[in-house]
Amino acid sequence: MSTLASTLLLTLLLAIGLVFFLRAASKDRTTVVEVHSPRPPLEVLEGLSSWLSQRGWAAEGGDAQRQLLRYRGQVRSSLALAVLLSLLGAVGAACLGLVLCQLLPQLGWWPLLLTLLGPGAGLIYRRRAARAEILELRLLTETDSGASGSTLRLRAHRDELIAMELELGPGLQLASDGALLTSPI
Repeated sequence: MSTLASTLLLTLLLAIGLVFFLRAASKDRTTVVEVHSPRPPLEVLEGLSSWLSQRGWAAEGGDAQRQLLRYRGQVRSSLALAVLLSLLGAVGAACLGLVLCQLLPQLGWWPLLLTLLGPGAGLIYRRRAARAEILELRLLTETDSGASGSTLRLRAHRDELIAMELELGPGLQLASDGALLTSPI
């Protein structure tokens, strides 16, 4: 009986892990970073704007007084991750069903129907991960930043900022503090 109880505990811990993984996979990772370039603001903004439009971002407007541009993009969920989560959910639910069959034999094989809940994990992930994202570019004036050239404050999803720094950094001479590329999460 103690072996079944410990197996039940481990199975429940797996279910809790799946819930936390689902939350983390669809978590908002919006970050703000300042980048500087010795190039003129118009050249940097044109380069950023064309790069963003190539990646599927649409200009949404902005605020001329605050020197702010806003872009909107649609983030899609990963089909492979959704399938994997569905499989993991189904296997975990089947394991829980088997443990319940052993602990409570009077239930018969009904607990194995918990396996049908497994695809729910993939559906939850797909619904929560697919969402609209906003990217904001704010041109800081030289009096704000204290440097010549162009200084921008970018607010966007962390992965998009990393891609921007890696792909546009050399061409537009963008430089930031490098924290995005060195932080683990």
